[in-house]
Amino acid sequence: MAQDHYFTAEPASPAELREREVVLAGRPVVVSTAGGIFSPDGIDKGTSVLLKHAPDPPASGTFLDLGSGWGPLALTMALHSPGATVHAVDVNQRALDLVRRNAAALGCTVTALTPQDAPGDTAYDLIWSNPPIRVGKAVLHEMLQTWLPRLAPGGQAWLVVQKNLGADSLQKWLATQFPDLCVDRPSTSGGFRLIRVVRD
Repeated sequence: MAQDHYFTAEPASPAELREREVVLAGRPVVVSTAGGIFSPDGIDKGTSVLLKHAPDPPASGTFLDLGSGWGPLALTMALHSPGATVHAVDVNQRALDLVRRNAAALGCTVTALTPQDAPGDTAYDLIWSNPPIRVGKAVLHEMLQTWLPRLAPGGQAWLVVQKNLGADSLQKWLATQFPDLCVDRPSTSGGFRLIRVVRD
C-alpha cells in the first residue's frame, strides 16, 4: 500500500484517533488527532512559531486557516474571536473531520471545507497558514495564487515556512508575483521564517 501523506485526500491508513492536550488561545485544551494527517502528535514547531509571533486576530471578520490539518490555527482564531467567521481549508477529509470534531468539543464555530467547496467569492480579513511545502513548488504556488488574491482591503496573511525548505525564495516569489500586495518578514524563530502579506 502506498504511504499516506498529509496532503492525501482520503487517507487509507487507520485513523487511530488519539487525544492530545495542547494550548490554544492561551488555555490548555484537549483535542482529537489521528494518523494520516499533518502533525498528529500535537502542534508542530512551525505552527507554534506562527501562534507565538503573529498578532492576535481581530475581534471580528472573516478568517482562513489554509492547510488546516486538525485545526490548531483555525481553532485558535475561533476561540480568540468568537464573533469572527472562520474557515478551515484542507484537501484531507480526515483532517477536516477532526477540525469539526475539535470545534464542537471546544464550543467554537469553524467551517471546515475542501478547496473545491470553499466559496470563491469570499474575501478574507486574515489568513494564517503553515503551507504544505512538501507538495512541491508548482502546487504550492498554485495554492497561494488562488487564496492570497482573496485578501480583503486591509487584510493580512501570515505564512510560516522553514528556512531550509525555501522560505527566502518563497518570499521573493511572493513579492514578484503579487506586486499589489506588501510582502515582508517580521520574524524569524527556530529556523522558521514568518512571512506577512498585506493588502493596503
